[in-house]
Amino acid sequence: MGPLSRDAWAQRLGAFRASPSAFMAGPEGEDLGRDLLSDLRSEKLSEQTKVSLLALSMEYPAQLWPDASAAEVAATSLLDTLVLLPPRPSALRRPLLLAATTALAAGGALGPTSGASCRLLPLLLGLAAGSDPGRGFVPASEQRPLQATACECLRELESCKPGLLGGSLGLLRGLLGQEGPVQPLSLLLALALRNTLVLQFRVGAGLGGLLTDKVSPTGGGPWDWTLVEEGDGRLQPQAPSWPAAEEGEGERSLTAREHSPEEARELRAAVIQLLDTSYLLTPVAQAQLLWLLGWALRGLQGQPPALFKPQLVRLLGTAQLTLLHAVLALKAAFGEALFTAQDEALLLRRLTLAAQHPALPPPTHLFYLHCVLSFPENWPLGPEGEEAAPLLLGPQLCRGLLPSLLHDPMALLARLHLLCLLCAEEEEEEKGQLPSPRHYLEELLAGLRQRAALDGGPRALATLCFQASYLVACCLAGQPTVLTPLIHGLAQLYQARPMLAPHFVDLLDQVDSELREPLKVVLRQMVVSRPGRDEALCWHLQMLAKVADGDAQSATLNFLQAAAAHCTNWDLQQGLLRVCRALLRAGVRGGLVDLLQVLARQLEDPDGRDHARLYYILLAHLAAPKLGVALGPSLAAPALASSLVAENQGFVAALMVQEAPALVRLSVGSHRVKGPLPVLKLQPEALEPIYSLELRFRVEGQLYAPLEAVHVPCLCPGRPARPLLLPLQPRCPAPARLDVHALYTTSTGLTCHAHLPPLFVNFADLFLPFPQPPEGAGLGFFEELWDSCLPEGAESRVWCPLGPQGLEGLVSRHLEPFVVVAQPPTSYCVAIHLPPDSKLLLRLEAALADGVPVALRTDDWAVLPLAGDYLRGLAAAV
Repeated sequence: MGPLSRDAWAQRLGAFRASPSAFMAGPEGEDLGRDLLSDLRSEKLSEQTKVSLLALSMEYPAQLWPDASAAEVAATSLLDTLVLLPPRPSALRRPLLLAATTALAAGGALGPTSGASCRLLPLLLGLAAGSDPGRGFVPASEQRPLQATACECLRELESCKPGLLGGSLGLLRGLLGQEGPVQPLSLLLALALRNTLVLQFRVGAGLGGLLTDKVSPTGGGPWDWTLVEEGDGRLQPQAPSWPAAEEGEGERSLTAREHSPEEARELRAAVIQLLDTSYLLTPVAQAQLLWLLGWALRGLQGQPPALFKPQLVRLLGTAQLTLLHAVLALKAAFGEALFTAQDEALLLRRLTLAAQHPALPPPTHLFYLHCVLSFPENWPLGPEGEEAAPLLLGPQLCRGLLPSLLHDPMALLARLHLLCLLCAEEEEEEKGQLPSPRHYLEELLAGLRQRAALDGGPRALATLCFQASYLVACCLAGQPTVLTPLIHGLAQLYQARPMLAPHFVDLLDQVDSELREPLKVVLRQMVVSRPGRDEALCWHLQMLAKVADGDAQSATLNFLQAAAAHCTNWDLQQGLLRVCRALLRAGVRGGLVDLLQVLARQLEDPDGRDHARLYYILLAHLAAPKLGVALGPSLAAPALASSLVAENQGFVAALMVQEAPALVRLSVGSHRVKGPLPVLKLQPEALEPIYSLELRFRVEGQLYAPLEAVHVPCLCPGRPARPLLLPLQPRCPAPARLDVHALYTTSTGLTCHAHLPPLFVNFADLFLPFPQPPEGAGLGFFEELWDSCLPEGAESRVWCPLGPQGLEGLVSRHLEPFVVVAQPPTSYCVAIHLPPDSKLLLRLEAALADGVPVALRTDDWAVLPLAGDYLRGLAAAV
């Protein structure tokens, strides 16, 4: 078929982009990659259409080239297309380079055994160096764009295979001082330098002359993969963050090795060269460069952080967020070794003033606030060499960053966090001082609670109030002067608006005991002091179920007895029973017995009466420890949101079949050769104790009749289990794959199901013997079977290799149950019955040292290739 037209390709690409997985599973998916590579060389398609095809290959390489071999073929074809381009300017050279690089990197084909890799790497390095591979390959108008593209491709390959460009450091360093694209070369050299430093020290080697050798690593020969193979290829990703406690082995080794004076001098010169040209880069590229170099030199002996000082002076006043982030990363990495006290004060003042700018968009405003909150704590050295006071945020500096009710929620919470930090460092107030941060915090929280208490107010206001309360509780947990008014304010909020009970329950679940316990006491007192007929009874019961305990039993029981008469619908009755359950778990007994008896008689809903009766029985027959276990949450299953089984979530878990990892392994043993059907022998092995195991088997297609399930009462690890027999009912004599599904009960009472690895039925597993003929009649019986196969059947001859055991050993190991006539050690006649109604007859005669010719007949043509493969593999079978 010829190349597709532009419209046909547009329609095809549109269908692919709409659903790549569905398209690849369809009839056209298999040919998409091949057609794409073929039509790139067609003269009928425009360059614009070809660029669209190449863009698709770069966006979806995993779908087009799913394995390494397909990626290798694709990269080779793309490089061939690149070489065949005419010497005139073309829009295809850069996309072809990018597509070939993407295919190798995404397909996992990049390596020393890849022919496409050995072609692409020297080509990219030559283009990055500004040289022409020959025959007008690079027109003058495309030289600089191609040079930049080659650098980007090399950077991608170096990221995939760290150390790939270790031998090219000197060459790349020399290119940086020449005319060429500065940004791609700088980033490429920085990445290669960082990876080489990590990998060289990981294997205990130095830089040697890598920074001064300006010869191509190929040198006219193969590419040097030594450094890639010595490293494990797993370095931390190139993200602008600084690992601290979880550093890799290679990064830790940098702090333990010292360069020779020559290596240190060349390394310092290379770093200075990169930093001196960094001002020519875009802000994002500058941040990436500073991060790579900072990581490479962090803690390295002989390389002082002062190398970054000129850049720090230049960037302290930057308005670019990416560069400010890079400066903060350097601060976190080097601390006082790079930043003086004046630098830190200037940076902190810069952050606080920028965060107050009124025209900042919300994301930028939040970024500045986050930087202020995360500013690294340190103790900078003073000018006289003595330790100065710690750098802290004072009220004067942060006066413009205090939160207000007018701020949007995210900004208010960030500013509130900053205010909490100020309150944590606050000293006793002096007379005549302005209102303290603590006083301002109390007024802000009071305003938030006042807005949350408004009837009919939006839910967002209540959510913001509880978020702020949680933040204050976390930051100021050890300060009673803050927590006490917070607790009383929250209690007043509940009194004004009981429908916020779910928010209170969530807050109690999240905060520490410093706030949780006193808040529970106050809320419980407030609830039980209300009349039981309150219109907000459902919220009071929900709150009481959370805060009820063994304290104030009489007041709680009086409230419940008064409320029971007003619990007329199902929801209220369930809420009342949840409180009783909480009291049961808390060990309350006196008075609760009478209440449960009343509920078991008076509740209108039968489900509620059953719950009350169950609780009464448990209370009357179980001691406190066992009662707590019986009513506690189930540890065997996650919580289920069902009020019908609120007394024990494990009841529902026990009644549901849950998917779980496979706790049993199956292996196939030797099959039985007796009986009317082939029987597969399975050996089970349990990883944990399991009970009532049911194994279900399914064969795809119609090859076999449905298989019966196999049942095992109990399996325990370390205890041998009897083999399981699985009868097979083939509808045709062919191998098959069995999908296995296990259903079992665990020791915790859960019923689980799991998918086990598939089992394979081999051709030999179907062999059955014919009925044994009378003594002395074996040859006549075999000849009768032999003649019956023709003319409807088929006949063939196969060469069967023999191993060191010879013909007699091969027959005794594999074919002995089926031998009808034997004249050892030279001649055997074998008759095999293949269910449902086929036969396979073998004559093994005139054996030689390395094999034996086998004449075979069968009444089923489909058996011939299976029998041939089986006989040829007998010598290698164990």
